[in-house]
Amino acid sequence: MKFMPLFKNKVWGGNRIKSLGFDYSPLPNCGELWALSGVEGNESVVANGFLAENHINELLEIYMGELIGERNYDRFGAEFPLLIKLIDAADKLSIQVHPDDTLAQKRGMENGKTEMWYIIKAGDDAEIVDGFERQVNQDEYRQFLEAGLLERILHVERPLPGDMFFIPAGRVHAIGKDILLAEIQQRSDCTYRIYDYNRPDADGKLRQLHTDEALDAIDFTPTTDGKTHYNYRENETAPLAECPYFTTNLLSLGKPVRKDFSQLDSFVVYLCVEGVAAVNAMNIVVPLHAGECVLVPAVADTVELFPSPKAKLLEVYIDPAQWKGESPSHVHDNDWLASLGGE
Repeated sequence: MKFMPLFKNKVWGGNRIKSLGFDYSPLPNCGELWALSGVEGNESVVANGFLAENHINELLEIYMGELIGERNYDRFGAEFPLLIKLIDAADKLSIQVHPDDTLAQKRGMENGKTEMWYIIKAGDDAEIVDGFERQVNQDEYRQFLEAGLLERILHVERPLPGDMFFIPAGRVHAIGKDILLAEIQQRSDCTYRIYDYNRPDADGKLRQLHTDEALDAIDFTPTTDGKTHYNYRENETAPLAECPYFTTNLLSLGKPVRKDFSQLDSFVVYLCVEGVAAVNAMNIVVPLHAGECVLVPAVADTVELFPSPKAKLLEVYIDPAQWKGESPSHVHDNDWLASLGGE
């Protein structure tokens, strides 16, 4: 299944998403493209096939474990558990933090937010805020915040295309200007905004800060190297992130490949981040260009991927073994990747 994109105008948003082939007029910019969402009020709508015009959570009520996996359905119920976005930052996003599940549920929210970023494009001066440069405590943190000097104690990275950052709940973070990235996250729109550079919104008002709410959410442990280092070879699966909330792999394809998911009790999402490709599952072929994603249901045992002529895809699923404390399912071993021939 492919889905209709949801476009979000943001005070910091840019227009790079338009260059990928999307039309978000009459919005002046598109800070966020929600490619696949189960967030209430922003559910993604199917764009193709006999299920077109149904939204993702409606399909979950009907197909349940066949769609997302039996154990995943037992855990999440009839709400799709991930939110997958493109973010185009022409200006800095606010410095923020997300609560973990325990704190979020204590405060009446369904869950917290752990996320990851895959950098698609980044300018020469682009920056990522990723935690603290050194150990601080709450009192010291508040002193820097109230003095307008918070940035002095934050850890800053210079991102390059292809870099990946894992942002667990509790880590203070921000996306800098001149960055286009893909974001994989828990289904949650809960954000505690800490600092916003005294920047007005579209109505000329300062955006709300959540100074007190954020205090209990923040992990003050320093980040020495927030960038995730990984190695990959063309036509092989490169693991980027494995956690109880999602598993994300990178596929850099120069020829067709087949993958076997018969041992995985989960849906699989392919998000194209570069080039053009086609996904074949259950005898349905769906084309993808950068910024588009396709959802392969859990009942599909195999998937075939066809780049044209090259493509990069993020492969995303929720492995029940990860949140049950078991050994991860063997789906990204290179043995599962077999050439179908051709160039």
